[in-house]
Amino acid sequence: MKQNAEEIKSFVKERYASLAKSKSRSCCSPEATVAMSCCQQDATSCQAQTTAERMYSNEELATLPKDVTDISLGCGNPTAISELREGEVVLDLGSGGGIDCFLAAQKVGAQGRVIGLDMTPEMIQLARENAQKIGASNVEFRLGEMEHMPIEDNAVDVIISNCVINLSPDKDAVFGEAFRVLKPSGRFCISDIVLLEELPEEVKESLDQWAGCIAGALTENIYLDKLHAAGFVKIIADNNPVPFLAENDTPQARKPDEPKTYLDLMSKVASIKVKAFKPDK
Repeated sequence: MKQNAEEIKSFVKERYASLAKSKSRSCCSPEATVAMSCCQQDATSCQAQTTAERMYSNEELATLPKDVTDISLGCGNPTAISELREGEVVLDLGSGGGIDCFLAAQKVGAQGRVIGLDMTPEMIQLARENAQKIGASNVEFRLGEMEHMPIEDNAVDVIISNCVINLSPDKDAVFGEAFRVLKPSGRFCISDIVLLEELPEEVKESLDQWAGCIAGALTENIYLDKLHAAGFVKIIADNNPVPFLAENDTPQARKPDEPKTYLDLMSKVASIKVKAFKPDK
């Protein structure tokens, strides 16, 4: 039986609340499950690098304390493609512990502003603690859902997001809300997960795999079509999405009646960078 939207949101919220409470550096922490797939590797054989070290430059990470950069659960670096300018207003969808907000805040400067939006109270609390710790006075964090953003119309210059939109059971609503809150000519610049091939039904119906950034992923074509339907123009995406399955990995052998393994699933998904624009008028 397929899960309904509220069941999915509740489960995802619970999972990320537990990560916020434990201040887990990534899905590869001892507390995490194999389903937390955003770490892009087999959770039983984690590499020495943290998620942040794989996604961000040394220069970026050097500007933030380690206990802030350790709380990173993304699949890319949206600030690297957003071309942020001083004075702009930035909205981060699914801001988590705040790493992308704090990097964006450095780029928009004291005259700019960054809003982090997250539906998990524990993540909002953690992000606010981090903001106070580093003195980020041009960043605020709001509790709310991407499908119903507590943001005014035409209020934001740039939207960023890092491996979060795939978690929403209603992506049409997310893209519609993103279009609404962006100013004319505003930019939508995100990293996310897409499917390289169709998932088995048992995976699509698994709450664990929803929280693990897999079950809710769309194919690239459907993802971009939904952005176009919401009104976005000049949509640009990776020509070659980056598969999660490393070239030197091979799916684990299993009998036909055994469940899908972690590496099997990782071979079906990829990270992607997408940029789109709201029309001038």
